[in-house]
Amino acid sequence: MTPTSATGAAPAAASPDSYYERHIFFCLNQREGGEDSCANHRAQQGFDRCKSQVKAAGLAGPGKVRVNKAGCLDRCAAGPVAVVYPEAVWYTYVDEHDIDEIVESHLKNGQVVERLLTPAHLGR
Repeated sequence: MTPTSATGAAPAAASPDSYYERHIFFCLNQREGGEDSCANHRAQQGFDRCKSQVKAAGLAGPGKVRVNKAGCLDRCAAGPVAVVYPEAVWYTYVDEHDIDEIVESHLKNGQVVERLLTPAHLGR
């Protein structure tokens, strides 16, 4: 299966000038006043797991994958969320098994994990 963007279109090939093949950004935002946010749903643990799994698989570094922290990605209702670029594929995950599947399927093999896709209508 070819990865698709949020619009369903196949992604453009990564620029040969691109420093990384893929970036995955994890929302780690903590909202004030008790508002729900990704930080309330173990987002830091998801980020840490992804970073360690990417390194262990030999996927980290220039020309490969970069795992990044992000502030609010404005998809709180779906939290916790992560997004993979350049494909612009949004994921909602629950535990380390979901993270492992994203690393193995998408970051390593370019296969979108359909069952973890964030529903398009879920925003803030």
